[in-house]
Amino acid sequence: MITTSYMNGHVTESDGRGGVEANQEEPQLWHREMAVDCPGDLGARTLPVRRSAQLERIRQHQEDLRRRKEEEGRNRQELDLTASIRLKKLSQNPKVGIDNPTFDPIEGPGGPLGLPPNLGAPTLLELEELLMSLKQVQHCLSDGQSQEDVELVLQLVQKTDFQKAFNIHNAVAQYMNRPSPPFPHTDRAQGLAHEVSLMGASRQISSLLSLVHVQLLLAHDCVAEQEMQLEPLSPDGPCEALTQWGGETVKIVHMEKARDIPLGATVRNDMDSVVISRIVKGGAAERSGLLHEGDEVLEINGVEIRGKDVNEVFDILAEMHGTLTFILIPSSQNKPPPIKETVVHVKAHFDYDPSDDPYVPCRELGLCFQKGDILHIISQDDPNWWQAYRDGDEDNQPLAGLVPGKSFQQQREAMKQTIEEDKEPEKSGKLWCAKKNKKKRKKLLYNVKQNDDYDSEEILTYEEMALYHQPANRKRPIALIGPPNCGQNDLRQRLLSSQPDRFGGAVPHTTRNRRDVEVSGRDYHFVSRQAFDMDATAGKFIESGEFEKNLYGTSTDSVRQLINTGKICLLCLHTQSLKTLCSSDLKPYIIFIAPPSQERLRALLTKESKNPKPEELRDIIEKAREMEQNFGHLFDAAIVNIDQDKAYQELLRLINKLDTEPQWVPTSWLR
Repeated sequence: MITTSYMNGHVTESDGRGGVEANQEEPQLWHREMAVDCPGDLGARTLPVRRSAQLERIRQHQEDLRRRKEEEGRNRQELDLTASIRLKKLSQNPKVGIDNPTFDPIEGPGGPLGLPPNLGAPTLLELEELLMSLKQVQHCLSDGQSQEDVELVLQLVQKTDFQKAFNIHNAVAQYMNRPSPPFPHTDRAQGLAHEVSLMGASRQISSLLSLVHVQLLLAHDCVAEQEMQLEPLSPDGPCEALTQWGGETVKIVHMEKARDIPLGATVRNDMDSVVISRIVKGGAAERSGLLHEGDEVLEINGVEIRGKDVNEVFDILAEMHGTLTFILIPSSQNKPPPIKETVVHVKAHFDYDPSDDPYVPCRELGLCFQKGDILHIISQDDPNWWQAYRDGDEDNQPLAGLVPGKSFQQQREAMKQTIEEDKEPEKSGKLWCAKKNKKKRKKLLYNVKQNDDYDSEEILTYEEMALYHQPANRKRPIALIGPPNCGQNDLRQRLLSSQPDRFGGAVPHTTRNRRDVEVSGRDYHFVSRQAFDMDATAGKFIESGEFEKNLYGTSTDSVRQLINTGKICLLCLHTQSLKTLCSSDLKPYIIFIAPPSQERLRALLTKESKNPKPEELRDIIEKAREMEQNFGHLFDAAIVNIDQDKAYQELLRLINKLDTEPQWVPTSWLR
């Protein structure tokens, strides 16, 4: 499948298969969109068009169409009525039937058919003429059944309700044949009628105003007033009007576009048409509410757009600012009225660079972010591409950016993993028989919703977040994570020694025997192996292990007991323990202690009377990289331990900030 795409302002063609096997389903590639203007590419030249001249040109076009229609109607009237063979035969036969005087030709300025010069319809039949014609027909009929039918029609015509409806029909038909819509004689007809009825001075006037003809005039004024409101009222603010143009109903939109505020819309080509594909939050189009997805752009400031490529439209709008006048064909899609969307705050669990994404519909609007960034999702109208702001960049980011939607990101990552597995070469030296016992990695299907075996935790995308301010009497535990020899244990001990009244450590559990100097509940919780195993099976331990045939572990209850005293619990944990800690109700604050460069790490360890080998240094750095890659989405902050004193001050600053500033936490913690 060859897909025409628009990337970075240039049209390219690419093979939509992307090397994927035919039996594999892949996310659909849509036609690329082009942002009609970008924050950094706003033009400096203005192409103003006077509003009155624009409307005058449209009205002139309407007048030409009306004149052509009238001329065609007159030409049809002048045709020989006996031109067809059938009419010739009828003219040769004697007259059969009954003459109806209502439809006799009436000589007048409109010709033998009695057409007024400005109307393309015959003279309207009056009620008295209709009654007279029916009575004449009734007397001329010899068939009893036919006379009875005409009698029923006469009874219907003589009813008051029918006569009112007949009069309304004639009034509406007169206006429908006029070349322009009706205009109100006064915009205060209803107000005047109500004022007179309240005066009570003349009952005759009040009763006259209640007649159906007067009510019809009031209805006419209301309809005409609404019709007039569709016309542009003031060029000062955003407005729109509906009119006829080239035989089509078009919408004229006026809006202001400042140099520093982009329009915020993308367009795509649909054959020769240029269609608005997306309205971006934060732009002039979204603020005005006058442009909609699916509208076809015919003209902008007098420049014809139909037939142009989106790249040309980009260049045209880049030169425009100030008052913009759009002529649009409204979208035929019946969309429900927009609902005020609730902003969703998420934490990104992956890095994203739109310049490396072949699927992004408009690369200029792609939002770059890193793992751990907080994104404010303000629109999910397009489930594949959300509109978002980065936390803290709202003032510097005039337009919302496009980020991949959660389901779309999961699907393409699953596809990517499956393709990589299929391309993995078999390692040499393996026996064929050994492959039978080889543990196969689970392949992920593209359609996440239809795959019951899909494990969403294998593909990290976004996590919904909310702001949380820790209570003064319930401090969040601080978990220090890092590879060996990076100083996290030293930092923890330094905090415990410098401020013992503020910081504390959870009392661990153990199965070994108590020594004489130890106090149960202060140094350890001494329990039996059976009790320890039962608590471990119940998931009560954040982490546990065995040392010299004795079991040791830190339980969530121990951490909770310390927090209840008002102290801050300091923990040094392995990364495997983070899942249990985060699934508890403790709301931990996790800080990653990262190693510096290899040379700086060697100097720090040498200062501590350690002489590490080069491969040991590489192992520490590689271990830190793996920890960040696999568990970085759980980290709240990171400290690179270049200097022990600076790292300590930074750690203290982060902990103090929890008392003064709210922090982003998973919304599941607050339910």
